[in-house]
Amino acid sequence: MHSLLSVDAFLGLATLTLMEIVLGIDNIVFIAILVTKLPVSQQELARRLGITLALGIRILLLLTISWIMGLTEPLVTVGDRDVSGRDLILLGGGLFLIYKATREIYEKVEGEPHDEVEGPRSGAVFGLVLAQILLLDIVFSLDSVITAVGMANQVSVMIIAMVLAMLVMLVSARAVSGFVERHPSIKILALAFLLLIGVMLVAEGMGNHVPKGYVYFAMAFSLFVEMLNMRFRKRQQARRVHV
Repeated sequence: MHSLLSVDAFLGLATLTLMEIVLGIDNIVFIAILVTKLPVSQQELARRLGITLALGIRILLLLTISWIMGLTEPLVTVGDRDVSGRDLILLGGGLFLIYKATREIYEKVEGEPHDEVEGPRSGAVFGLVLAQILLLDIVFSLDSVITAVGMANQVSVMIIAMVLAMLVMLVSARAVSGFVERHPSIKILALAFLLLIGVMLVAEGMGNHVPKGYVYFAMAFSLFVEMLNMRFRKRQQARRVHV
């Protein structure tokens, strides 16, 4: 307990919490996109369940660190490259994310608008959405836990950091979902972000490391440009109304 109150532990906790919040952004965006397929009455429950499941998965993975580190051991050899369990998980998750983001972009751009799901099928759709959130939670959690293991030495510090990050996600998830839903261009941009993250996961799974700083900078810059576009469109509309 005394070690948790040291300056080094506090700095490590603050740094790791911030890192976990950044790594959780893609998770929030993915959940925000998926829950829009549900009736409004079920969206808040799906958001909370998705984020809570993500926290549970990350804590569970932290408590099995030896198994997590074992995932980096080679399972098979393809050509001159060793393939580990972590590579397969990242590759599968990346391909799923690419498929999901591409399909959602197509439906938004070319497809017919979906009616809100009601009636007997709503329960089945809720379960399907929750299963997809759980699947991507596992992929994102694996990346998050490996980052945490590399940044901190104490499991208690890692768990506290993840709980704090998840609390921030719980508070912000509804606002993020509402903002994405109200602005169609932001929704397309968010799907493009998920497509980019899927490509990054596939690259990681194939042994090509992509610095996440570059990816997050590109996402932040694109969001900044889109916010300027939104401001410009709003002013143009106001001028037309005035004229």
